[in-house]
Amino acid sequence: MTKNLESFSKEEKIYFSIHLIGVALAWTGPFLFSWEIMVLVYSLVIAQFIIFKKCLLNEKHGLEESDDDSTVYSELFELMGFQPNRQKLKFFIRNYLHVILAVFTLIWQVGLGFEPLLF
Repeated sequence: MTKNLESFSKEEKIYFSIHLIGVALAWTGPFLFSWEIMVLVYSLVIAQFIIFKKCLLNEKHGLEESDDDSTVYSELFELMGFQPNRQKLKFFIRNYLHVILAVFTLIWQVGLGFEPLLF
């Protein structure tokens, strides 16, 4: 069940913020960091899902792996007032999202020749 931000403990708010920053960097990373860094990071996230069958940060902000298929993405959407299909969203995130982002990064930087803005 989705919690509202007011019900998070101080520690949960910190971890949720870290998780949110990680999500933002996953989406903006192809433009900011070299493809070598981004592909490594995406690979580590994919490995986490394969090895542990969960996102390790979820439990740090009160989101346990459970039958309701909650993810940080479903939490964010629900905090914004949307009601995504949690099961489909979780399947997409765990199986396709980071592969798509890695391929996009390679196309953007290697294929199209765009340099990262930072390093």
